[in-house]
Amino acid sequence: MATPQGMSEADRRIVAVWAADCAERVLPLFEAEAPDDDRAREAISRARAFARGELTAAGEIRRRFVAGRAAHSATSPAGVAAARAAAQAAGVAHMGAHALGAAAYAAKAVELAHPAAPEARTAEVRWQLGALSPAAATALRALPPLGIDSAGPLGPGLLATGSLGEVIREIQAHLQRPH
Repeated sequence: MATPQGMSEADRRIVAVWAADCAERVLPLFEAEAPDDDRAREAISRARAFARGELTAAGEIRRRFVAGRAAHSATSPAGVAAARAAAQAAGVAHMGAHALGAAAYAAKAVELAHPAAPEARTAEVRWQLGALSPAAATALRALPPLGIDSAGPLGPGLLATGSLGEVIREIQAHLQRPH
């Protein structure tokens, strides 16, 4: 069954770059805690390789859970969120909506790493929005609003709650504004 959260393969390749950029910014939070675990870094590399057309969606679908398991190597909530950002970036090959998951987990990682700086998450989301290419913004605009379409990561599940949901709603609201 097709879902608007899936996007065309061409659009998934475009948003994979942005998702990888978002995840890579917080990767040091994970690697500081699990320096011998390269699964998160490899997930980001695979997202970039998929974006370049070097990997197929089918191959990445089979590997999509590997990076998520890296979260078990982290010792702090910020490290866990950083690993999950990488896993979401790798998941873009399967479903484009995971790009918003990568951004949300990255912003959450920054927020958790800087509990005394309430503006840290806002600054991270601002960077993410500034890093969006026009083509990626166009592709992301086509996604359904968070919590509406249950056939994918933007359904009423984990990404729709707490700070993850707040970040995704903020990004989606920004994308809908005239520019």
